[in-house]
Amino acid sequence: MGNQPKRIALLTSGGDAPGMNAAIRAVVLAAHHFHIEVLGFFHGYNGLLENDPTLLDLSAVNDIIRLGGTILKSARCPQFQTETGLKQAANTLVKQHCDALIVIGGDGSFAGLLALKQHWDGQMIGIPGTIDNDIDGSDATIGFSTAVNTAINAIDKIRDTANAFERIFIVELMGRHSGHITFNVGVACAAEQVLSFENFSADNREQKLKQLAQEIASVQQTRHNSYILVIAENVWPGGATALARELKETFAIDSTACVLGHIQRGGSPDAKDRVIATKMGVAAVQALINGENEVMIAEQNSRMCSVALKQAIQHQKKINPNLVAAHENILAVTAQNQC
Repeated sequence: MGNQPKRIALLTSGGDAPGMNAAIRAVVLAAHHFHIEVLGFFHGYNGLLENDPTLLDLSAVNDIIRLGGTILKSARCPQFQTETGLKQAANTLVKQHCDALIVIGGDGSFAGLLALKQHWDGQMIGIPGTIDNDIDGSDATIGFSTAVNTAINAIDKIRDTANAFERIFIVELMGRHSGHITFNVGVACAAEQVLSFENFSADNREQKLKQLAQEIASVQQTRHNSYILVIAENVWPGGATALARELKETFAIDSTACVLGHIQRGGSPDAKDRVIATKMGVAAVQALINGENEVMIAEQNSRMCSVALKQAIQHQKKINPNLVAAHENILAVTAQNQC
């Protein structure tokens, strides 16, 4: 066990995720319990470059657990990718007498932590906050559950309109290059088709377009109903709008593209995200007290643990194959019933 830190620097970086405020609150409360000060830096790593902190006491985090976004704000920081920027951030941490730095964010934010270690020897802890759920070593990330539920609520409403007019909707979901949101939402919404990185490659674009057209035609011929196709962003060249246009131009199929976009990142965090964020915030402070360094707090099988930051950013995390198989089996049964 190392020496207990006296002052922790805390920031949120990258895309915002529902539950970040809950994690901030947990860090502050846990640190207060151990008589440790917490300095919050605004606008991600920009706050370190600009030496823009605020003392986070109990009153600063009162009643923020229910709020979306982040009270510390967030931003990209290209300058932090330069030697000058890294040295400037390190100087701020030294000037502010910070013994440790906790960053709530995704893989890019954690890569920033690893780069900073070349210029600063304090303790570093990452807390995975991203709706994409694409961080290695953790079963879930802060914000993922809320983003899934937000998308489900939106698509349930889209389904009502689709049923009323017997329409085809192509709904594009966020996730960057991860299909975790898309597959979970698609299965939960009983989408007629899910298109993600796990079951589609742009190399097979023409073949997939023809298959989709055949499926849509079969549904419309055999039953009066809607058809919802859920796709991951960045999976189809040009996105949902391009796919809708190609179906129209090639097969004379009318469809409506709907890009949910940043609505998935906002809103009050659900119970699952509030709980996991609280557990991770407390575990981060405990890890510092235990002398841990250059690790990310993770949830594995409902238990908190530490994962090396280098491992957390490897991009090896896959969607549960049982989820993909369940969707494919449902499609097979549906196809049989249409024959």
